Amino acid sequence: MKPKLLTLSLVSAITPITLLAEDVTTLPTITVEGERLPEPGISREKPEDMVGTPADAGDFLRDIPGVSGTRMGGHGIDPIIRGQSQTQLNILLDGAYVHGGCPNRMDPPTAYSPVETYDSVTVIKGSQTVIYGGGGSGGTVLFERKTPRLTEDKFIRGQVGGGYTTNSGTKELFGDVTAGSTQGFARGIIEYRDADNYEDGSGNETRSAHTSQTGNLILGYTPNDKTRLELGLEANRTEDVLYSGAGMDSPQADNDTIRLKYENQWGTKADVYYSDVEHVMDNYSLRSLTAPMKMRVPSKSKTQGGRISHNLLMDNEMEWTMGFDYQHNNRDANRFAGPPNMPTPTMLQSIMWPDVDLTQIGMFGEMQMPVRDIHILKMGLRYDRVTSEANRAGQAAMGGMTPNLLYQRYYGKTADAIDENNIGGFIRYEHGFGEHEDFLFGSLSRSVRTADATERFLAANNTNAMMRWIGNPDLAPEQHHQMELGLAMQRHQWNMGASLYYNHVTDYILRDRAHAQGGILQNDNATIYRNVDARLYGFEWETKVRWDNNFSSRFSLDYVHATNTTDDRPIAQTPPLTGTLNLEYQQAAFRLGGNLFLSAQQTRVDDDIRTGSGLDVRQTPIFSVLDFYSSIVLKKHTTLKFGINNVLDRTYAYHVNRANSDPFNPEPVLVNEPGQAYWVNLAVTF
Repeated sequence: MKPKLLTLSLVSAITPITLLAEDVTTLPTITVEGERLPEPGISREKPEDMVGTPADAGDFLRDIPGVSGTRMGGHGIDPIIRGQSQTQLNILLDGAYVHGGCPNRMDPPTAYSPVETYDSVTVIKGSQTVIYGGGGSGGTVLFERKTPRLTEDKFIRGQVGGGYTTNSGTKELFGDVTAGSTQGFARGIIEYRDADNYEDGSGNETRSAHTSQTGNLILGYTPNDKTRLELGLEANRTEDVLYSGAGMDSPQADNDTIRLKYENQWGTKADVYYSDVEHVMDNYSLRSLTAPMKMRVPSKSKTQGGRISHNLLMDNEMEWTMGFDYQHNNRDANRFAGPPNMPTPTMLQSIMWPDVDLTQIGMFGEMQMPVRDIHILKMGLRYDRVTSEANRAGQAAMGGMTPNLLYQRYYGKTADAIDENNIGGFIRYEHGFGEHEDFLFGSLSRSVRTADATERFLAANNTNAMMRWIGNPDLAPEQHHQMELGLAMQRHQWNMGASLYYNHVTDYILRDRAHAQGGILQNDNATIYRNVDARLYGFEWETKVRWDNNFSSRFSLDYVHATNTTDDRPIAQTPPLTGTLNLEYQQAAFRLGGNLFLSAQQTRVDDDIRTGSGLDVRQTPIFSVLDFYSSIVLKKHTTLKFGINNVLDRTYAYHVNRANSDPFNPEPVLVNEPGQAYWVNLAVTF
């Protein structure tokens, strides 16, 4: 019989019952009766099990079936889930939102989250929860640190190690040490990475070098197994980041984050956070100047917020999770210009983010209950009050041009304060059947995503109209209405999960070019934003097979089809059909495996700047990439991992890319992936 699922924490509405003992902190009377099948659409990974040396968390996520990511250089991979990206995804870094400081997303949230510093990563695809904030139509990604309570006979534990990757010459060092007593602990985490440019499969050097350092101190008070108070202080420093897919590089990208967490035995949890990002990009300090003028963009992004929730278990085994959250983000960015002989540009050319404030206050509730022992019903509802305004929209830059004048020219609107009242929710029913804990599920959901600071208020001016990039202060929020059907099955030697989904979007926020469409006053090919209707559908399938005591395999396929139905054209930056084939041998302390990644041709593109957005470079061909990996436990606490990426030294690029941030050449660029590379990691635990 399929066991009853009871939620144990904020993530519990979507987390199986197989939690670590130290995580079960709120409901001490629950008895766990079994292990539940993995759910389709939810991936849980432990960074300690990863192979290779991913450049950042976004690079790590691309190894998960159904997740893609855009590359601009060697750092800052921006994830895509079910054809959706950027603020269509809710990405939380140990409970905190960190919004990047670059208007062109050189530094998405995953750029400030070296995956080695986290204990677990959970990817929730689609709209399956309302707990982690408004929107999240494409999915929710949770990077989490879970520090186990120390015991009387174990007052210190940790892990230290390092790695090296050829081709890019990447060197990495990391350490994670916890010390204290049963009453409290101090945990320190450090990570250092230095990478040079890599070569693609054809031997062409790709601008991708970067250096990053991360330090994290967590102080915890744990008077008993059910009460915990934590203070976290984190600093990320990234320097001299080179980008092949952009006209600028980033000499500085810094982030400081403060977190305060509390939970108790009565089911109450609270999180408070503050993040401060400072980012600089320019076209001259890390490369030879090829443009007619020097350009420099210093920018800031500050985010503060929190969440409080309470779990309530009823006598009929119905459980409620109720709470509210708050998030405020301020973004400010200027673009300065100057002649080649000027050391630092000082002329204010554009006010790219005119001191933008975006505030969201939300209330949410989720319920789940067993139905006749083997079935489960889940429901969630949330309300968000959203306000946004641009405080410097009337300030003049070069030529007397203000952001308001740009908005007026393209949309006939100025940057007035915006108020929204957004309602989202979901209902999901799981039907257990058979003797093997199999189940079918169906879900319906509505999620609403507000326009972000770039989509609503960006104001990048240029004398050449096609090089302008103008946000739209009149955008309506996206409204996603999704339906999903899925199946999970498990047998003695294999298990399988599959899902089909359909997403009808009203007021999809489309990045486009000005062609005098409805609501667009110009026909000059400037980059603009507008609301359209859209349709996205697709499927995901994954099967794991254990052939015998030593050999196992994993197979996966995923596909998404995205259409702008208002204009009857494909939505740009949609990944094609992809799949993986994996074979692994494991015996005692030895592990050896091979992974083949396959990508189909993508012919559904929006690559013509004269009629569409031009965000796709071109149609992209089919490719396949083979990787080998291995690990050996040398001693009880020492593990050596090594392998070869891109064994056949193929030259290839993912279909998805990002548009060039060069104001003089805004055409998108496809960045090739690294060619053949050997890697090795060594870790010692104690």
